[in-house]
Amino acid sequence: MLRQGLRRFDNVQVLTRHEVTALVDDDDQATLQVTNLDTLQSHRLHARYVVGCDGARSFMRKVLGTTMVDLGLHQPWLVFDVRLKTNVPGLPDHTVQFCDPARPMTYCNVTGNRRRWEIMLMPGDDPAHMVKSETLWQLVRQWVTPEQADIERATIYTFHSVIAQGWRKGRLMLAGDAAHQTPPFLGQGMCAAIRDVANLAWKLHAVLHHRAHDSLLDTYESERAPHVQAFIELAVRLGDIIQTTDPEAARQRDAKFRTGQPEMFQFPEPRLGPGCWVGEESAVARVFPQPALGDGQLLDARLGTHFGVVGDAAVIGGVSSATRARWMSHGVVPVVDDGKALRNWLDQHGVRAVMLRPDRYVMGVARSAADLDALAHQLPHLFTPALASA
Repeated sequence: MLRQGLRRFDNVQVLTRHEVTALVDDDDQATLQVTNLDTLQSHRLHARYVVGCDGARSFMRKVLGTTMVDLGLHQPWLVFDVRLKTNVPGLPDHTVQFCDPARPMTYCNVTGNRRRWEIMLMPGDDPAHMVKSETLWQLVRQWVTPEQADIERATIYTFHSVIAQGWRKGRLMLAGDAAHQTPPFLGQGMCAAIRDVANLAWKLHAVLHHRAHDSLLDTYESERAPHVQAFIELAVRLGDIIQTTDPEAARQRDAKFRTGQPEMFQFPEPRLGPGCWVGEESAVARVFPQPALGDGQLLDARLGTHFGVVGDAAVIGGVSSATRARWMSHGVVPVVDDGKALRNWLDQHGVRAVMLRPDRYVMGVARSAADLDALAHQLPHLFTPALASA
């Protein structure tokens, strides 16, 4: 789906079977040496900025000299993928965690006819033996048989919980697994990577189009690192629940689950770290929902990749001419709307308007036109002091 989306852009070139083998950050550009793995020929590429989304063994991270902070979980699991050859009655149509202290497992309905089992390795397990086909079929015999499916792959992964310190050095930056790794118990690995690039994209756009000073990019790590760390720590907590191998601890866990004790289900949404947002209200620095507007259009379709101010007609219409000029200069799209979903959100938070960033995090909230004027006055300062005089 991502590659299909890229076809919309004539200025994007996808090079598969290529590897970055050298990277230098000079004063005026970054230079990459790229090797074609089929022909072994190399050529150079030049860029104003380079984002290394190159995974857990990131080459970019080595270039930056970034250190990793260990958050405490390193557990090997067997990942076993199959393609179904026929309909298999009883296979769930959703992901299921089997919290069996004898051997915790996860079943995933992936897509189409693909199914996955993730199976925790226990003390004494031989990894080479675990990936043999006869072992695999024995482990999943209660769900599927060799007559019903073909093995696509089986490998051992070690689930890690680590976060990098130093996501940027000059023109070079990290994103995704290169910057942080989470165990899969929340399903937040790719979600966190998408949040990274959504945060970074609008800031890079502002810098590349000379609307912001380069130092705006420093807010990328300051905002994202605490946010993703909160999700990783929660995933580790859930991993402790899922991976319990002590039968008595498992009985206590299951008793809590059956009685619905609240502490098992309290997962507060983290907010961004320090950066481009204003105010201490609970909604600020948290992601905004995707409401349908009064005309049925989704908010993203109306705002595109711009900043937005969404709320009551009286509040938005009452701002000063200076605020409207600032909105125009910073590409802020005002949206007056009385749709039910938006109205409910505003009422819930006790505000009448909200200013949104291009990544749809709340930059600030307002109860009056004067509040929106104050937010607009802060808009240049949120980018950098260098912009404030522009």
